Amino acid sequence: MLMQRLTALVAGLLFGVGLTFSGMVNPAKILNFLDLFGSFDASLILVMGAGLIVAMLGYRLAFAQGRPLFADVFHLPTVKDIDAQLVGGAVIFGLGWGLSGFCPGPAIASLVLGHVESLIFVVAMAVGMLVANLLPAKQ
Repeated sequence: MLMQRLTALVAGLLFGVGLTFSGMVNPAKILNFLDLFGSFDASLILVMGAGLIVAMLGYRLAFAQGRPLFADVFHLPTVKDIDAQLVGGAVIFGLGWGLSGFCPGPAIASLVLGHVESLIFVVAMAVGMLVANLLPAKQ
């Protein structure tokens, strides 16, 4: 159990450092990426591409082991349906990302910078998660 938590801590710190180093904790960078006819900044494409390559290699290495290091089995999503709940969540996520320039990982990582915007976003995100948990579960 301790190794699982330590591994999660190290992975989270590495992820946060990567987000900070790449500039993804700066909402202006995201908003500039979305501003196709203004101050467009294509560097986010490189960050996403690098993340995709690292994830693909990571999955290949992990699955080549046969089982996780600190668990009995891999815990992978089993639901493959595209339904209104999934699409609605994606739309809400995209609107929030486009309006604020934050998504959850970079927002949490940016808290260490002490910007009020980061704190407001993370508090609003936590409230949204609590409200979502109060909604009736899909049958």
